[in-house]
Amino acid sequence: MDRYKRRVAQSATMYDRLKGFRDFYPEEMAARRAMIDTLEATAQQYGFREVGTPALERTAMYVDKSGEAIVDELYAFEDDGGRGVALTPELTPTVARMVVAKQQALAKPIKWFSTRPFWRYEEPQQGRFREFYQLNADIFGSDDPTADAEILAYAADALSGLGLTAEDFEFRLSHRDILGGLLESMAGDVDTRAAIRAVDKSEKIERAEYHDLLVDAGLTRDQAMEFETLLETGDLEELLAFAETERVRSAVENLRAVLSAAEDYGVREYITLSLETARGLDYYTGVVFECFDSTGDVSRAVFGGGRYDDLIESFGGQSMPAVGVAPGLAPLSLLLQRAGVWPEEALETDYYVLQIGDTQSEAARIVRDLREAGHVVETDVSDRSFGAQLEYADSINARTVVIVGEQDLEEDQVTLKNMASGDQLQVPVETFPGKNPEPRLTDYE
Repeated sequence: MDRYKRRVAQSATMYDRLKGFRDFYPEEMAARRAMIDTLEATAQQYGFREVGTPALERTAMYVDKSGEAIVDELYAFEDDGGRGVALTPELTPTVARMVVAKQQALAKPIKWFSTRPFWRYEEPQQGRFREFYQLNADIFGSDDPTADAEILAYAADALSGLGLTAEDFEFRLSHRDILGGLLESMAGDVDTRAAIRAVDKSEKIERAEYHDLLVDAGLTRDQAMEFETLLETGDLEELLAFAETERVRSAVENLRAVLSAAEDYGVREYITLSLETARGLDYYTGVVFECFDSTGDVSRAVFGGGRYDDLIESFGGQSMPAVGVAPGLAPLSLLLQRAGVWPEEALETDYYVLQIGDTQSEAARIVRDLREAGHVVETDVSDRSFGAQLEYADSINARTVVIVGEQDLEEDQVTLKNMASGDQLQVPVETFPGKNPEPRLTDYE
């Protein structure tokens, strides 16, 4: 017996869920599906077209973009053909590859979206897992500020469609060329990418460590403190006066144009100018933004996005501007729960067809007719008793139970039971469900 118990314990451990991965049972998945449906329906309203993408890509695609160190963050391996492959950690390189493959044939602008899982081998944290799900929406082929504004408008409308208001979230907007131009005006040999990565980390690390990173990137200690102050102030005119470079001037003009377009789209109220927002990925080139919980209860960015005009060319295609956003489902779920608008975690069933005795044939006919009318319908597949079937119907939140019994059929009737009120009504079997796509008890009174 002890040996048997040890085997059971070992098996349970062997098959434990992997760290950083999640299971979603039907009730929670129903709420997630409602969230996904809203995100996708809003994307389709904006003219984004759905694409499907592979789970595996060549590891070299990520190494070439981010360096060899990225391999430590990937689920990477060699397949049976000797190819180095990795589970996709993000979508942007994949869609860039897809655009390059058919760049001449695709009508511009290209507006694509996709909802799917990604994988990164990193330490799980609030709202972040090793397998994570997100929707990506991208516009390729337009460098006009209205394209940036449309991405912001899509994100705002999707969140509003989920029940959130301007009191719940904010978009913190910045511009990479303002940061880069400001750094270059302070120190000509500064490593702007390293400095911008430091800015991206600034709210997560101590102030002294932040300054150390800026110094490592090429600024002096005094310049690091001055740079921090300029970003905190966020005064665009002051930045223009300080930098006096064409790069900063052009970036400020572009940022203002995006803000003006966002006003036209009706989403300016959600946007806060925040020059300390940088986005850590090196391929961002222009306007960038992150969405945050306005109350701060969700401590990390809910999602982010921005412009990456050089990526297509870096993948071997012709130069093509691009801008996108990627709402992550896990952090977005936290925001919806905090705001009290998380969809109900409940199963929905329109009808349960309950069988008593030898009524399989007629019950099956009713099930078919109800399903053809578009209803969610279940019936007994386990030869259970009346009480067990009724209990199961309650567990799946059936609105109406159709009782198909031998005695009722002898009288050419079936019984409808409203599970909320308990009311019952007998109706002629030949008229149920009939042509009414939404039959109710009152239809037969």
